[in-house]
Amino acid sequence: MKTTELRDKYLEFFKSKEHAIIASASLIPENDPTVLFTTAGMHPLVPYLLGEKHPMGTRLTDVQKCVRTGDIDEVGDSSHCTFFEMLGNWSLGDYFKKESISWSYEFLTKVLEIPVEKLFVTVFEGDNDAPRDEESASIWQEAGIPKDHIFYLPKKDNWWGPAGVTGPCGPDTEIFYDTGKPKCSDHCDPSCSCGKYLEIWNNVFMEYFKHEDGSFTPLSQKNVDTGMGLDRTCAVLQGKESVFDTDAFTGILSCIASLCGKAYDSDEDTKRAFRIIADHMRASVFIIGDPKGVTPSNVDQGYILRRLLRRAIRYSKHLGIADGSLHIVAEKVINQYDDFYPELKTNHDKIIDEINKEEERFSKALTGGLKEFDKVISKLEGNTIDGKNAFRLYDTFGFPIEMTVELAGEKGIKVDVDGYKACFAEHQKKSGAGAVGKFKGGLADNTEATTRLHTATHLLLASLRKILGDTVFQRGSNITAERLRFDFSFERKLTKEELAQVEAMVNEVIEKDMTVSFEEMPIEKAREIGAMGIFDSKYGEMVKVYTVGNFSKEICGGPHVTHTGELGGFKIKKEESSSAGVRRIKAVLIDK
Repeated sequence: MKTTELRDKYLEFFKSKEHAIIASASLIPENDPTVLFTTAGMHPLVPYLLGEKHPMGTRLTDVQKCVRTGDIDEVGDSSHCTFFEMLGNWSLGDYFKKESISWSYEFLTKVLEIPVEKLFVTVFEGDNDAPRDEESASIWQEAGIPKDHIFYLPKKDNWWGPAGVTGPCGPDTEIFYDTGKPKCSDHCDPSCSCGKYLEIWNNVFMEYFKHEDGSFTPLSQKNVDTGMGLDRTCAVLQGKESVFDTDAFTGILSCIASLCGKAYDSDEDTKRAFRIIADHMRASVFIIGDPKGVTPSNVDQGYILRRLLRRAIRYSKHLGIADGSLHIVAEKVINQYDDFYPELKTNHDKIIDEINKEEERFSKALTGGLKEFDKVISKLEGNTIDGKNAFRLYDTFGFPIEMTVELAGEKGIKVDVDGYKACFAEHQKKSGAGAVGKFKGGLADNTEATTRLHTATHLLLASLRKILGDTVFQRGSNITAERLRFDFSFERKLTKEELAQVEAMVNEVIEKDMTVSFEEMPIEKAREIGAMGIFDSKYGEMVKVYTVGNFSKEICGGPHVTHTGELGGFKIKKEESSSAGVRRIKAVLIDK
């Protein structure tokens, strides 16, 4: 079964179970200070998991674009990817364990026709925070899973969330496919990493909220959150040991082979290089081509994008691919996915242009950087590159620290990463740029403070557009309890006068104490009335439009204050560049 067929079958199956099909949300998370990218299907739905009413109802299904960056260095093996698609179905206070498990069993055994004997499941064994999940085990047995195929595992294996420090979470039941490999020991079970059991689906029963002090309390609304990895499940259905051997990658790998004149599986080093280029280019295309897409930079999402592209460039040189050729791989990715993700077609030129520019920038720096790296190695007295030299490779030649570590590791040499971080922090301090760091709070930090700041971003966007013009669009936001950070499209630095005008306009709206209201409507109507938002849905879904008096109309999931007077006062603290063509404002609310 091909990936496109699995996508369609999944959505149609849950549509038959009265689920509304919703489009994938952006890869750039909205108002989440804990992650740079959307890493799971639950991210865009957190307000609704906490009780906000979703305009499409209480049963939803989707294919969510995701990027996970924690394993970039592992990409190249048989399973790790940075970009992936997560199939999901959701119950927002509607059905719970019985329906969720029964439908999972039906889809796997009836629609996908996976033999029951190949399926194994795990459930939560219980601890001081929550009881043993006998209910899920019983439902699995009733559905048809043999008792000896059900395993009770601890929280580290069978508990999901929260995605941040705090938020909704709960026990889960995970579904595994028996690959047919022999057991590695008498104790081998689905928690083992030997490769015999491959996880293909996870059903999370969100019935608790984790607080900052580590305590758990029951949620007033019990939800179901499921996730099935598209590539991984296709590997099972296509009888492949690696996701890179499925139809999701074969076309991309063939494109790389034509560029370098080598066979994908000629040797392990070549295979690893092929996989790195294929994965990193796919991820880069989706990050740049996202409706809120970013461009390569030295901060936040732009830094991750730059790291992915430069790693792909390095391995393309290793394969002997001519400089300036990676846009051909990008074209292959766009053509493969743009039917389902039309934003890639819309942003085609931007994707190709940014990849070409980054390849040109890095190719110039790479030759000199590699010579400098070799020079540093030749002068080493010990077995470690000091932090000062590691930082110079970054500052002068654009080498991300991860690349220096990777290059050094290939030669059996260590890098003083802590020393590098100290040099980096000192550089940031001197230049006046704030170091990128983790912020307090969690994914579901819907406190009074963040709610007020969330509303303030609407006033800020409307003010920017009124003063700077309608070329201004939101490119991202990040909110903690202390401040808001707002990225928007604009080609130059704002003047002091413009910043003062924006600040004054926001405060004027606050002082007028305008009513903040919302209305659910079809996305086409939202477009007609001039609401700000990303009109990328291909399903004609319902949306929420929040209106602030006669000042602002914007598509948003909430939450918001009811009157602007609740915001107090608005103060811009800083305006700076985020990436090429994108500016960033940091602001706070003050008491008046």
